[in-house]
Amino acid sequence: MHTAVSSVLGAIGNTPMVELARVGAGLPAKILAKCEHLNPGGSVKDRIALYIVEDAEARGLLRPGMTLVEATAGNTGLGLALVAAVKGYSLVCVLPEKMSEDKRSALRCAGARVIVVPNAPLDSPENFQAVAKRLARENQWFLTDQFASVANLRAHEETTGPEILAQCGGTIAAFVAGAGTGGTITGVAKYLKRACPSAKVLLADPAGSSLAQWVATGELGPDGSYAIEGIGSSKPTPLMDRALLDRAITVSDEEAFTMTQRLVREEGLFVGGSAGLGVAAAVRYVRETGCEGNVVVMLPDGWDRYRSKPWMSAWGAEK
Repeated sequence: MHTAVSSVLGAIGNTPMVELARVGAGLPAKILAKCEHLNPGGSVKDRIALYIVEDAEARGLLRPGMTLVEATAGNTGLGLALVAAVKGYSLVCVLPEKMSEDKRSALRCAGARVIVVPNAPLDSPENFQAVAKRLARENQWFLTDQFASVANLRAHEETTGPEILAQCGGTIAAFVAGAGTGGTITGVAKYLKRACPSAKVLLADPAGSSLAQWVATGELGPDGSYAIEGIGSSKPTPLMDRALLDRAITVSDEEAFTMTQRLVREEGLFVGGSAGLGVAAAVRYVRETGCEGNVVVMLPDGWDRYRSKPWMSAWGAEK
């Protein structure tokens, strides 16, 4: 039985790991899902929200009553919303219009001010990251800056990585994750490469993202469009370290969404599209390589963020 915590912040992390018995049936490796959608804010981003805010407090950059601002696909915003609620900050979230109405609504319900901007490229002043930076300067708000904060990396190096290895009994063959900020895959990789050097670190990347080719060759691939939210990019963030990544696996929207539906209906895991993408990449890797042992894949967030999106709402229309 778990003891009580002093606030919801104490419930962040220590998420369960679940074997994918049906999805992984017949494979030589054991596919293990790290259930980050079971964090109190519903995603892996709760971890970095807490670390970034407490790091800023420790350095004297945040004072009571200040306003936080972040460029977010939605999940970091929700993590920041629960941290802000407990600690008494206001929150402004800047989202690209690609992001689901479910995320926008959830952020507003959590008390955040939501600003939606066009799906502009990274070098555009209308890009969501550029807008968040401008608003921080103009209003003297604190930019939590998940795309460059070293506290993002530390959250995963100090919590997610050790949890994963302990839950695997000290042995892991491969770790699979996508990259938005790159904090999860890089932070976990930094820990695993020290604690379990034989472990392979695999980037699961949406078809249309430029990162898979960068991992393979050091050169960015073509920048295309894709429906998966929160992962993939036209270029790596400052947090990403290519030397820590052993391979990238590209997965199409269709393959990712098909696997997401399998996770929901065959494994009872109510997760979003990035989870399907990661699991599809893990299954393909094991089939192609014959890898044995524990293969851990991140389930970054829950399905409640996506139920209005056509790819998921179509499930309910099936005969």
